[in-house]
Amino acid sequence: MTARQATVDDASELIRLRTVMLGVDRDDSWCLPAQKVLAQRLAEAAPTMAAFVIDRPGGGLAACATGTVEARLGAPGDPSGLVGYVFNVATDPDQRRRGHSRACLTALLDWFRGHDIRKVDLRASAMAEPLYRSLGFERTADPAMRLKNL
Repeated sequence: MTARQATVDDASELIRLRTVMLGVDRDDSWCLPAQKVLAQRLAEAAPTMAAFVIDRPGGGLAACATGTVEARLGAPGDPSGLVGYVFNVATDPDQRRRGHSRACLTALLDWFRGHDIRKVDLRASAMAEPLYRSLGFERTADPAMRLKNL
């Protein structure tokens, strides 16, 4: 099984899979704006966001992994300061345990390597952590923090 790079035409299905990942119903108040931004980012001439997908037999998508590149300041061992971030890794419930997420994530990691990204971050659910560990991800000592409603 081989994941393919998503195109603008996949934006609606990528957002549908995001609702699966988040465990929420589709709500156009956030889905339509998110779909628009996603389509714009996927269409960039020099994209800083990519998604890799597995097509569902009969149409639509079965799984995806999405990532973005963030430009930070360089540091020792990482002079470019470019950091990858993985998010929106989702598989439809009836398509799970078939290697779809692994295929999508492996393709995304290859895309990061092709863009000379040396460090990739993500947040892992307990259910997904074994997959990420098997691909070389490790827990970091730095706890994540967030400021909401700024």
